[in-house]
Amino acid sequence: MPEPLDVLEALHSTPARRYLSDAPIPDEIVRDILDAAVRGPSGGNTQRWAWIVVRDPEVKAKIAEFYLEGWDKAYGVNREKILADPEGMSAASFNAADHLANHLAEAPVWIFPVLLGAAKSQNPRLGSSIYGAVQQLMLAARAHGIGSTLTTLYMAHEPEVRTLLGLPDDALTMALIPLGYPAKGRWAQPKRRPLDEVVFFEKFKTP
Repeated sequence: MPEPLDVLEALHSTPARRYLSDAPIPDEIVRDILDAAVRGPSGGNTQRWAWIVVRDPEVKAKIAEFYLEGWDKAYGVNREKILADPEGMSAASFNAADHLANHLAEAPVWIFPVLLGAAKSQNPRLGSSIYGAVQQLMLAARAHGIGSTLTTLYMAHEPEVRTLLGLPDDALTMALIPLGYPAKGRWAQPKRRPLDEVVFFEKFKTP
């Protein structure tokens, strides 16, 4: 049974989990998580979406190659530069993300949130029609003790991923969410900058 969590407690204790075990997740739990996700917001309530559950090892292995390629190009080869930036990624965050990139295929369940008819869209706010529902998916996973993270580093190979998932040409994957029981770490409040540094009233930089 899912853990009974106060809404604010869940919101304050659902960090990205990137160390995930390969322990199987029962079908009924995956279904319960997705049932919570589809209660999330959809632009105009059109629900022009699909949610693809991936367990096939061969499909995961191929997409994991795309993902590792994306990680290496964006972050892996720049490790020293990234970690030398005082405002950049912490060593702990870098190591967790690097672990995920090298062990992504081991997560037992992947979820791809997909927007239908979106492949040629130029709307920079397109994700507003699905990312709220994605957050609900991650919170529902948290209630079941399942870790998750939202990631997109495979996207340089979007056409190939669409083919592997059997999607129509006009569909667009909006993220990859690996799900797994946590293998390391804990449910803790993510560290964030103080509100006074990022919240302004009426106009930018007005405290």
